[in-house]
Amino acid sequence: MHHYKNRLIQFRKLLAKKQFDVFLVLIEENRRYLSGFTGEDNSFDESAGALLISASHAVLATDSRFELQACNETLNQKFEIVKYEKGLEKALPDILTAMHCKRLGFESTRLSYKAYLKIAKKLKSDGLEVELIPCETLVENLRIIKDEDEIKATRKALVLAEMVFADVIKTLKPGMTEKETAWAMDKGMREAGADCVSFPTICASGLNSALPHAIPTNRRLQADEPILFDWGARLNGYCSDTTRTIVLGRPDKLFTKVYSTVRDAQRFAIDAIRPGVTGKAVDAVARNHIHSNGFKDKFGHGLGHGTGLAVHEGPRLSRLYDKPLDTGMIITVEPGVYLPDWGGVRIENQVVVREDGAEVLNTLDTALISSS
Repeated sequence: MHHYKNRLIQFRKLLAKKQFDVFLVLIEENRRYLSGFTGEDNSFDESAGALLISASHAVLATDSRFELQACNETLNQKFEIVKYEKGLEKALPDILTAMHCKRLGFESTRLSYKAYLKIAKKLKSDGLEVELIPCETLVENLRIIKDEDEIKATRKALVLAEMVFADVIKTLKPGMTEKETAWAMDKGMREAGADCVSFPTICASGLNSALPHAIPTNRRLQADEPILFDWGARLNGYCSDTTRTIVLGRPDKLFTKVYSTVRDAQRFAIDAIRPGVTGKAVDAVARNHIHSNGFKDKFGHGLGHGTGLAVHEGPRLSRLYDKPLDTGMIITVEPGVYLPDWGGVRIENQVVVREDGAEVLNTLDTALISSS
């Protein structure tokens, strides 16, 4: 429970710098990070609740569906639970008046323009002079550095997901469909105790493996072709994310070259990770190796991204990320080569940035898995 107390202390220091009287937290993962409340938003236009945090007070506003859950999960966090009956915007005037708010910061990446207009209209009609101030990544700047408990939680999610993969690939044979195989992964992770999958599992075979975010189809697995798996488990809120590319049968010369290029690119990039190095610089290590091996412009996406309560969060390893890495960050390293007339290979591990470099959290080997 001390995590939430410490997180609120750190968050209030950021609030003081921004000079907000109150900050409105709407992003699901940010709510959970600061309060322990695990209510989930089922869609972008539906919310399980909001946090309103000032220098001296913290409110969790929610509706009757989540009231008991909110009370139980924040029992020791000193959040006042406010149940609203007619939506958050109708409850805000009373909450903000009690909190003496004149400057309200809000998460502009989550609050829709429609909801913003409703809130502004309601505050004005109730005679409140409250300045609404958009803000980005305030809580995310805290979440980007993981403590040892968060690293342990990620490792547990990773172990579960890798165990399921090891079991599923033993059952693979030509003729199975991508959909059947992806479902076996999803089913295995849930039966092993995962909260849910981190994201829709990818199983892409043959030419489909050249699509970095392929959706599993009824295409049947065939011998001697690339089969790309990208999967992850969410366990106790934290996400794993791994990619492996395998072959049923014997890899040909092209497969072997592509695979060794991607594997070496990942190894070189992981070796380059350390505090102070930018995400752009690490991306360049992998990208330059791939280009130098004859696959220029065949690796389009960024090298990696942070994981945590969300499967995609800061930092980034990409050509656009100039910020330095820091100790405690968890990031994926996932180079790939994608050839539209052949297929693709991607290999992904999760690593944590340590003082002396990168610690790989995966236990699954990156050597090519084949049945030859």
